[in-house]
Amino acid sequence: MLKKIFITLAIVVGIVLVGGGGFIWYLYHSVQSTANKIYDPAGGSGKNSSAIKNLQAFPILLLGVDERKGDVGRSDTMIALTLNPTKKSMQMISVPRDTKAEIVGHGTVNKINSAYAYGGPKMALNTFNNLFNVNFKHYLRINMEGLADLVDAVGGVTVHNDIDWRDEGYYKKGYHYQKGDITLDSGAKALGYVRMRHLDPRGDFGRNQRQRDVIMAVINKAASFGSFSKYQDILNAVQKNVKTNLTFDDMKNLASNYRDSKQNVQNYEVKGSDDWEKTSSGSKIYYLQISDDEKERVHQMIQDQLTDE
Repeated sequence: MLKKIFITLAIVVGIVLVGGGGFIWYLYHSVQSTANKIYDPAGGSGKNSSAIKNLQAFPILLLGVDERKGDVGRSDTMIALTLNPTKKSMQMISVPRDTKAEIVGHGTVNKINSAYAYGGPKMALNTFNNLFNVNFKHYLRINMEGLADLVDAVGGVTVHNDIDWRDEGYYKKGYHYQKGDITLDSGAKALGYVRMRHLDPRGDFGRNQRQRDVIMAVINKAASFGSFSKYQDILNAVQKNVKTNLTFDDMKNLASNYRDSKQNVQNYEVKGSDDWEKTSSGSKIYYLQISDDEKERVHQMIQDQLTDE
């Protein structure tokens, strides 16, 4: 779900950097303070990122976590984002949360979203890298509740909804999401929109699409503000809900030199087959089984995006 939250912060940084004057200086330091507070090297130190300094293609693993008090939560959204400033392209590969994988460092085979619950961003990175034979070193994690805060910060967003439904179950708030262009005028309504899965015939794939749509709507609205006062609300939302091993200098360089990467956006959802496995208790558990060919396809897609040819 939350693949482009990082870009939101980068946009804020970029706008600040091209400004001037005393108030801009104050806001610059607000962004710097936020970046320092969300910095967390738990997944490995992100300092001195040579790829960013040398304007090379840059990969980062985005993790959307449904984290509650006393519960680390699982990474129900996992997206491999690779920015290539030379190609002016951005690649986003979504890994379904039920993907069967070896949980590196835990000694088990489980759903890939459990890696974060067992060992935080470091185990999530190692598990992803092992599954697709790649080497991602940076991560950005956002709590699911953070999306609601961001939607509230920008004053709501408008998206196009493909199906008509009313919310139900644990998150039921009485919202009716009509087919067509709809306004999500509160964070709570947006959260219900992106969390729904069982009423969508596309399941997880449909939910991922709604998540992408809401995040892009947040970014576009944030970038259109004429008043800097709104950005403080966005920074507060980011500070409460985001952790990353990207440093402030990394973010400045990305905002300044990688902004054209958004010109060509490539989306891909990892494919697999349904697999029901019987547990020791006799019950069944669902996995998405990824073939070796699909693993190689994803590996090659990432490698191609990392090269400038």
